[in-house]
Amino acid sequence: MGRSLTEVIASLPQDQQAEIETRYQEMRREVEGLRELRKIAGKAQEEIAAALNIKQPSVSKIEKQADMYLSTLRSYVEAVGGKLELIVKLPGTPTLHLDHLGDIVENHRPARRRAAAHS
Repeated sequence: MGRSLTEVIASLPQDQQAEIETRYQEMRREVEGLRELRKIAGKAQEEIAAALNIKQPSVSKIEKQADMYLSTLRSYVEAVGGKLELIVKLPGTPTLHLDHLGDIVENHRPARRRAAAHS
């Protein structure tokens, strides 16, 4: 009979066991999608719907979307009790944090300069 995964890992040198444990912990922190995020937070779709002031089927639709506005994602994450942070990793530079991208903001467009009436 074959050995279990636990037995195989236990037979490895300590440094390899430590690497496996580190990667395992990293993978546990990775989330596949919004549905899993909601479940980790211990929330039901109905609770998220109430927080977002939408109906439950709309929450289901959001959870299935592959592409959405950042403002929608931010609202959803806040509804599950989290905070959305956007991080940019560029080669050769420290990690950058984007603030306020995806915030819902009132229309504050700068006034357009009007062309002079006399040309």
